[in-house]
Amino acid sequence: MEHPENDNAYKGLQVNSGVSSQPIVNPYRHKRATRPRRLTAAEYVEGILKGDVSVLGRAVTLVESTAEEHQAIAQEVIEKCLPYSGNSRRIGITGVPGAGKSTSIDVFGLHVLRDGGKLAVLAIDPSSERTRGSILGDKTRMEKLSQHTDAFIRPSPSAGSLGGVARKTRETIVLCEAAGYNNIFVETVGVGQSETAVHSMVDFFLLIQLAGTGDELQGIKRGIMEMADGIVINKADGDNIDRANLAAAQFRNALQLFPPTPSRWRPEVITYSGYFELNIDKVWDMIDRYFEYVKETGYFRQKRNEQAKYWMIETIDEQLRHDFYTRPEIRALLEQKELRVLNNEQSSFTAAHEVLSRYYDTLRGNR
Repeated sequence: MEHPENDNAYKGLQVNSGVSSQPIVNPYRHKRATRPRRLTAAEYVEGILKGDVSVLGRAVTLVESTAEEHQAIAQEVIEKCLPYSGNSRRIGITGVPGAGKSTSIDVFGLHVLRDGGKLAVLAIDPSSERTRGSILGDKTRMEKLSQHTDAFIRPSPSAGSLGGVARKTRETIVLCEAAGYNNIFVETVGVGQSETAVHSMVDFFLLIQLAGTGDELQGIKRGIMEMADGIVINKADGDNIDRANLAAAQFRNALQLFPPTPSRWRPEVITYSGYFELNIDKVWDMIDRYFEYVKETGYFRQKRNEQAKYWMIETIDEQLRHDFYTRPEIRALLEQKELRVLNNEQSSFTAAHEVLSRYYDTLRGNR
């Protein structure tokens, strides 16, 4: 089409004819990736034993799923991977928020990988009690380790159920060991009861503390101190070195007041800096000495056996609770009893006894 602006009367002004209409959809756009097909239990096991990280990640997702169909496949995979597990060093790492757990794991992990082998980091990430959401941001604080080809980092949301996520973490350990990861780090939420659960699935329990925060003595808690196989004071650098050494002396004095550990190993206290990577070798030398000691005394195998029995009982407890609270007749009866208890028409104890009696009667009727 001729433009009137190109007339001589408008000399000096020229309008080009323009370009043709472009398609709405980008012709270079790739097709949307299709979902990967579902694998069978045998295919999961085969991929895990080959060390396929993609298959391992999908298997862990199955373990973490609450869907019954996923759990059925996950348990079959775990059973078949069990003969190939148990050949790693399981290390639990705990400490208050801000103690530098993720940064320390980053440098500890690189130190381990320099000696060969593979490392799996299972981090329990705290979830919001209101929304059940979790940012799962541990990989962002493990910049170097997350890029290493021999490292597998898997954050898991606690989702308000530390017992449930702890059991799933233990099952994930089995899968990682079957995939060839001979070093397992388990990082806790660091808020209290999670330490007990993680302690029951690891060989060595490392407690990370800080100095110069004004509450060194407050950090000497009997429960967590008795579980620790080693205590390290982080951020021992710059102007904080003297405070870190003082805190280490306080912890050593406190440890002398405690009874001997079940393994008869005396926990050591070491200062280090995760950020500046100072004394990392000393921390790992302590861990090496511990494993040599417990394997010579036979405590290593004894503890693994005790943990296996513990998790069998814990799984039974969890299954019983799930069966009890998911029965429609029990839920309906619970609502009735709750109203009677709140109205002071019945005591809590007799109400509980009657609900349990109904549950037992239901089980007998199903025989």
